[in-house]
Amino acid sequence: MDEKIIRLKELIDKSKSVVFFGGAGVSTESGIPDFRSKDGLYNQKYDYPPEEILSHTFFMRKTEEFFKFYRDKLDSRQFEPNVTHYKLAEMEKAGKLSAVVTQNIDGLHQRAGSKTVYELHGSVLRNYCMKCHKFYGAEDIFGVTGIPRCSCGGLIKPDVVLYEEPLDDKTVRGAVRAIANADLLIIGGTSLTVYPASSYITYCKGKLALVNKSSTQYDGMADLVINKGLGEVFSQL
Repeated sequence: MDEKIIRLKELIDKSKSVVFFGGAGVSTESGIPDFRSKDGLYNQKYDYPPEEILSHTFFMRKTEEFFKFYRDKLDSRQFEPNVTHYKLAEMEKAGKLSAVVTQNIDGLHQRAGSKTVYELHGSVLRNYCMKCHKFYGAEDIFGVTGIPRCSCGGLIKPDVVLYEEPLDDKTVRGAVRAIANADLLIIGGTSLTVYPASSYITYCKGKLALVNKSSTQYDGMADLVINKGLGEVFSQL
């Protein structure tokens, strides 16, 4: 076993409260494309830039175009959790992991069995009426065409944080509290460039381990840096 992976295992074994903070790299190994890599969504060609499509303004002004892109690119139901998702769920069940904080919107952590998950950017599996706030499932968005409408006539919006929208206060407070109370924070599959989520690392008071294929601006703060894919690392834990 790699020396650094042995060190990560030791850090986990010595910790009473572990928190995992994950980005797109957690789900790319399930086949879900990320946003910013060479082959990511932001580097593909559309009638409008994806960053513009995934904005609150575009959603409100060009709603039908928004849902064409959304249904084509963000339906995570066809993908399955991978070894990292399952290992994290096992760690929580064993009482070792206290929370997962994720930037992903695919719901794969919950499908793998994780219970305490702070979804900073929401989830494609939840939707609500902007008028009466009635809840709708993923099939009510992905299983229909056109603009989804509530029985009251209101527009149904995916419970995802679009550009120009703030993060949910309750979710942020829970994530920050979990990170601040952890004696080990493992950050994986993220370049830590998306603000404000990347700033939450500053609340870490315990040990810090970074697992990412490439280096990040926070490597100098970490007690352990492993530049490998998450699957390669977590399959050995």
